[in-house]
Amino acid sequence: MIKITGVTKSYNKETKAVDDLSLIIPEGKVFGFLGPNGAGKTTTIKMITGILPPDSGTIEINGIDIVSNSIEAKHQFGYVPDSPDMFLRLKGIEYLNFMANVYNVSQNDRADRIQSMATKLDIADSLGAKLQTYSHGMRQKVILIGSLIHNPKVWILDEPLIGLDPKSSYVLKEMMRQHCEEGGTLFFSTHVLDVAEKICDTVAFINHGKINFCGSLEELKLHFKGDSSLEKMFLEMTDDE
Repeated sequence: MIKITGVTKSYNKETKAVDDLSLIIPEGKVFGFLGPNGAGKTTTIKMITGILPPDSGTIEINGIDIVSNSIEAKHQFGYVPDSPDMFLRLKGIEYLNFMANVYNVSQNDRADRIQSMATKLDIADSLGAKLQTYSHGMRQKVILIGSLIHNPKVWILDEPLIGLDPKSSYVLKEMMRQHCEEGGTLFFSTHVLDVAEKICDTVAFINHGKINFCGSLEELKLHFKGDSSLEKMFLEMTDDE
């Protein structure tokens, strides 16, 4: 579970990127975090993962505070950032072994998990090449595998579908659903609204750093008193006029 309580983050004294945000992301549910560019999605995720400190408020990962007990909290989750362009001089397999070492994954466990996920994502034959030679989608696949190498209970994904081919997108969505069915917590941001509509159990809309709505899609439709698509509801929820 992820618990965010009264979190605020400013990049200057006048503009709040995230403004008094509170959310609970439960286990066993696919939680979609939606909002326009600059709404505060990535800033929120960077605070959840400990990359940025909040100005105020608290964030707990499975009951562990990300600020006061950051190392233990970071062992609770796997994180896929919005860009896979990192450690480009490493080979794919070197990056995955590096991630396994960070999380103290045994040689046997890492070998099994890498082989299983690499085969599922159709990248096993490319792990001997350097990441800098990979396409965007191939790098994304390696980052996805690395985020799950330690079998985390919490999985945090920032725009994970960008650059993936249709088959890999389908596989990833199946992996996301399986993670929740096994009792895990899944938090992901996306601009692909039809995907969010198909796989999310719960969604939250953020705009100008504030949550406009948080609940199930059924509750969202009741809120709008109709059968509007998620796209139409998104546009109305984030309309500044």
